[in-house]
Amino acid sequence: MKILCVSDATDPLVYSENIASRYGDVDLVIAAGDLGLKYYEFIISSLNKPLYFVFGNHNLEHISYYLKSDAPIAHYNPRADKDHLLPPFGGEFIDGKVHRDRKSGLIIAGLGGSMRYNNGTHQFTERQMFFRMLRMIPRLLFNRLVHGRYLDILVTHAAPLGIGDDTDLCHQGFSTFLTFMEHFRPTYLLHGHIHLVDLNANRHHMYKRTKIINIYNSYLLEDPNLGRRTTHGT
Repeated sequence: MKILCVSDATDPLVYSENIASRYGDVDLVIAAGDLGLKYYEFIISSLNKPLYFVFGNHNLEHISYYLKSDAPIAHYNPRADKDHLLPPFGGEFIDGKVHRDRKSGLIIAGLGGSMRYNNGTHQFTERQMFFRMLRMIPRLLFNRLVHGRYLDILVTHAAPLGIGDDTDLCHQGFSTFLTFMEHFRPTYLLHGHIHLVDLNANRHHMYKRTKIINIYNSYLLEDPNLGRRTTHGT
């Protein structure tokens, strides 16, 4: 399994006429937020691969089309919008959802947004993020029963608390993600939000059985066993 991961900043190696020669062999694309839908649209149209995304705390001009007025995550199909209020876009919005990719069988869940720091859009308290996680549990349990595992990848915008996050409130991580990893054991947690001045800086951490990767800018995830593991007997 090969996955192109993007977040927070436009990578000139991705946003390039050579994107197909560089990344044409990826199975899918994952985006962890703070990027515009037009960037995602360029990637999809260039690679013809599925793209799964969550929103962060910036570049939220289209988020209202994906959220109900009372805040729970809702499905929105741009193709069904007769007024064409969104640009053409074929990505799959997974914020607050658990989704299984039909072709690869990969199970992906998303919890976007950041810690609440100025009452802005798509910011959450720890308690709010915890209850967002709770709404995903029925589907996770279904996956465990039917597919032998809860999920493969959790996509977040913020980092887990104390693991690759920062000290200011805006960039503080969520302890909810620690709880999630303890109970549902994703193989990977992919996040953005924490900008890496040095792109050679360490992006990788481990928590319990989960590999945590900061996918700021872009990151190529390669794992031939991803999606084949089960949690039976563990």
